[in-house]
Amino acid sequence: MPSARTVTVGPLRLGGGRPFVFIGGPCVIESRDHAMRHAAALRAITERVGVPLVYKSSFDKANRTAGAAYRGPGLHDGLEILAAVRREVGVPVITDVHEPSQVAAVAEVADVLQTPAFLCRQTDFLLAVAGAGRPVNVKKGQFLAPWDMGPVLGKLASTGNHNLMVTERGVSFGYNNLVADMRSLPALAEFGYPVVYDAGHSVQLPGGQGTASGGQRHFIRPLARAAVAVGVDAVFLEVHENPDQALSDGPNSYRLDELEALLRELKRIDALTKES
Repeated sequence: MPSARTVTVGPLRLGGGRPFVFIGGPCVIESRDHAMRHAAALRAITERVGVPLVYKSSFDKANRTAGAAYRGPGLHDGLEILAAVRREVGVPVITDVHEPSQVAAVAEVADVLQTPAFLCRQTDFLLAVAGAGRPVNVKKGQFLAPWDMGPVLGKLASTGNHNLMVTERGVSFGYNNLVADMRSLPALAEFGYPVVYDAGHSVQLPGGQGTASGGQRHFIRPLARAAVAVGVDAVFLEVHENPDQALSDGPNSYRLDELEALLRELKRIDALTKES
């Protein structure tokens, strides 16, 4: 299921049957030191494995379950930290945008602008994000079938920006649960843009802990393996040195010290899949 189009992300090319790219990092920016430490560790791991890296972390998590939950350092401080990661660690970065007023500032720093799943049908928002001219990663809403993303991608492409990728992150399956349907991946690929599989959010249990979301971390590895076997262009995974202490999405974050083994597995599967 190689995508017809490729997307340039910093020095990387994504899609078109190329080896998969890893998109990862802590869910939210917890501090400058925390971000720099994780970015450096992820770069070292991915270089050892031979997998391209795009660092992901959010300056704001605007859709936390509880109002008192930690959201991040905010736009100004968060972008300063992401700029430092990009400059000092030397990796491309991706981060969420939540409203049109943030787009210009984020586009000055991030290599890719990401639209949250809950906002994937907000027309004016999508047009503003794509209109910045940066590559866009649009996350499929938990409430949409894969074929429903056609009009979403059409809105983005109407700006003249075709540097788009689309992410599968699971679909609602009753209360406080998601299911990952591997059929969605080739269905999304039919639109011609690179497909990303978000293995962490696919095992999330939205609102499952009452005032926070839960997750089933033990399913990340098998689902990531399955998605790479289907032929995705990138794997997205939130990674943390101590997920149980993470300030956001800990239950569906992968342990940093286990990542290298997983990426080595995924690289072998990816090679077999794309050779065939």
